[in-house]
Amino acid sequence: MRETQRETASGRSVAGVSEAVEVAIQRAQDYLLSIQYPEGYWWGELETNVCMAAEYLLLTHFLGAADRRRWDKIVEYLRRQQLPDGTWSIYHGGPSDLNATVEAYFALKLAGVSPDEPSMAKARQFVLSRGGVPKVRIFTKIWLALFGQWDWRGVPVLPPELMLLPSWFPINIYEFASWARATVVPMLIILTRRPVCPIPGEAHIDELYPAPREQVDYSLPKSDRLLSWKTLFLTTDKLLRLYERWGWKPFRRRAARAAEEWIVEHQEADGSWGGIQPPWVYSLIALKVLGYPLDHPVMAKGLEGFEGFAIEDEETFNPQACLSPVWDTCLAMNALLDSGLPADHPALVKAGRWMLKEQILSGGDWQVKNRKGPPGGWAFEFANDLYPDTDDAAEVMIALLRTRLPEEDEKAQALERGLRWLLSMQSKNGGWGSFDVNNTRRIMTQIPFCDFGAVIDPPSEDVTAHIVELLGQMGYDKTFRPVRRALAYLRREQEPDGCWFGRWGVNYVYGTGAVLPALEAVGEDMGQESVRRAVRWLIEHQNEDGGWGETCASYADPGLRGKGASTASQTAWALLGLLAGGQGASEAALRGIGYLLETQAEDGSWDEPEFTGTGFPRDFFINYHLYRDYFPLMALGRYCELAATTR
Repeated sequence: MRETQRETASGRSVAGVSEAVEVAIQRAQDYLLSIQYPEGYWWGELETNVCMAAEYLLLTHFLGAADRRRWDKIVEYLRRQQLPDGTWSIYHGGPSDLNATVEAYFALKLAGVSPDEPSMAKARQFVLSRGGVPKVRIFTKIWLALFGQWDWRGVPVLPPELMLLPSWFPINIYEFASWARATVVPMLIILTRRPVCPIPGEAHIDELYPAPREQVDYSLPKSDRLLSWKTLFLTTDKLLRLYERWGWKPFRRRAARAAEEWIVEHQEADGSWGGIQPPWVYSLIALKVLGYPLDHPVMAKGLEGFEGFAIEDEETFNPQACLSPVWDTCLAMNALLDSGLPADHPALVKAGRWMLKEQILSGGDWQVKNRKGPPGGWAFEFANDLYPDTDDAAEVMIALLRTRLPEEDEKAQALERGLRWLLSMQSKNGGWGSFDVNNTRRIMTQIPFCDFGAVIDPPSEDVTAHIVELLGQMGYDKTFRPVRRALAYLRREQEPDGCWFGRWGVNYVYGTGAVLPALEAVGEDMGQESVRRAVRWLIEHQNEDGGWGETCASYADPGLRGKGASTASQTAWALLGLLAGGQGASEAALRGIGYLLETQAEDGSWDEPEFTGTGFPRDFFINYHLYRDYFPLMALGRYCELAATTR
């Protein structure tokens, strides 16, 4: 087997590697089938960074719900994630991150870890070398302010009256992306009340300031340009500070009540808010500030919900930022189908039935900007009925379309509902965002508060490509107006060198690997120059070992795009692009297949410590633990199908 794999990497013909590929496919299929849950879904770990655990520890202290045994587990988890230089990064192999290091250091001190420990001293030295606490992001400063470790004067003002601005007003909560909106609303309470939770003196972090705290300049960073939206918002922040000191606020009580009601109404069945960590923790903090006791049903359900999100063993505790069962399931199904598993295989039938039950037929925030669209999408998580997303819906529908279920009539109805919803979510520029239509008001990104990642949800190339691929599989081509508009969007967004940006996966390898199969699916001419440029870009960025990789740093430095250590998932994405681009028999494709064969483990899986998923470009990255398994299987399956047609 190993000899065959080495020969593959050196460039043997398609027919010459088919047997090795078939063996690898069988092993990968067996592995995926072995980890399917009895209910029918697949669900892998969603690994992010240590801020999730550190903030959970801080949250439980603020709420008065600390558990010493669990804190000890969090301490152990943070220690294991600490780098040799004492710092923490936000993705595997990434540089030391100031915000993560400050939050982890503070959490450890609050949990009783001595600052005299060598690892803590190293962390402290790094923080001071980067300018200390005054240089961290706004959200880290808010966490510190909650415990008296930063002055509330040093965070932006965000009054609850924002809740009363109508959706047609240029600035309102529905101009924020869904994840930012669900975070901003509780922040309206927190930033107005400015609570301070006492902590022991030994947990204070004055040593992370480069100068005495009384000498700190708490003013917000100034804009580089005199005339800009940022300058306008900074001026507005100063006016709002004056307003906060003014005694008469006629709409304050009504606005605060609207924010409170919004928070309570938006809690999901599993206790979370939006199915993700940031709005969840801030909602609990806001409700605590408003006087909600821990035994209130909303608070109790919110705290209990973390139990289903956390990865816990005898020694460590790590709350995941989110859960991905729907996403993992539809992609696992598509990989198994691509690799030749029969459409009526029991595992696929069970998964398809589970998926039908997950379709969301109720309303949600997406209806604010899309009043006519009928419900019919799917969400990412087990419970997130208010926020279905177009990317999940597209991949789920591809999987259902190809799976043969006993309930074919029910499936057909689900696909019809999903199609109507997806088409109603197409934005004006022809592309699709993830959660909202036309969520493109970029002035929202200039609000001083918004330094925590992406705060709007504009259309992206990868999401649009997945929907175009679905439409192609459903029989639509370039004559269908939504497809025509989407193709025009993708043409406009192609980079001069031929690649496409990847919003939700790292990065240009992901985007390009998504767009090329979409173009093929709707009958585009795969010999046209734009496609040839994309194919050339992929080939030019292949690594010496035959694989492809791209670092998360490519979001900040365009010179790094397409560059990084080879990974199984990114190699698979590149191969999907090459296969769609007519390069299945090329030397590059054969070397890529060889890389996947060579790196497959005996149990049929692949190892991938690198983070190849994206939450917020530049700020938040994800290692989906099943990306390493179903994407390679998908690529091998499509390659094998191509080989069969060329024998």
